[in-house]
Amino acid sequence: MTIRVLVVDDQEMVRAGFGALLNAQPDIEVVGQAGDGAQAITAAAELRPDVILMDVRMPVMDGLAAAREILSASDAPRVIMLTTFDLDDYVYAALRAGASGFLLKHSTPDELAGAVRVVAAGDALLAPSVTRRLVEDFTRAQPVATAAPDKLTPRETDVLRLVARGLSNRQIAAELVLAEQTVKSHVSSMLTKLDLRDRAQAVVYAYESGVVVPGPRH
Repeated sequence: MTIRVLVVDDQEMVRAGFGALLNAQPDIEVVGQAGDGAQAITAAAELRPDVILMDVRMPVMDGLAAAREILSASDAPRVIMLTTFDLDDYVYAALRAGASGFLLKHSTPDELAGAVRVVAAGDALLAPSVTRRLVEDFTRAQPVATAAPDKLTPRETDVLRLVARGLSNRQIAAELVLAEQTVKSHVSSMLTKLDLRDRAQAVVYAYESGVVVPGPRH
């Protein structure tokens, strides 16, 4: 199956470069490009891509506003935010809105194509060191709840904590001494109960709800 991608960036050279790199992949096709958030919303509705690469800062409408609108639909495509900096308040807000992760603009071609494939498969882009640092920075100063979510079983809460640490299903299975398929079922149930799109949103939720508490800043 070919993964259909929409590239959104206000710089034509960036769009062209990403388009060429992705079109060179046998399983990826760039079906359109857009230069700002407003164009992205229109293009997403017309072209119905599987994945959108969305620049954060753009004229007319920025990527965050566009991502919020696009992701509000029940059949929304996956969105990867593009950013120059790995710690960016816009990116954090995008994760809260339902973006599947973020990618640095200077990522390698293999990282770019890999990110598209991961997100198209329904997973979230979680670089643990970057994503956890991002979420911790923005939740450290916020008041949070102290009780585990009532909707989850104790085991699902354990899984949520480990997801928030950036562990894969295989790593969680080893940590909890469970079969990997069992962990996958727990993750799916946890996301469904909490009405979360993917693991990226689960990380944000875990910190904001107090299930995981940010450590001291070093």
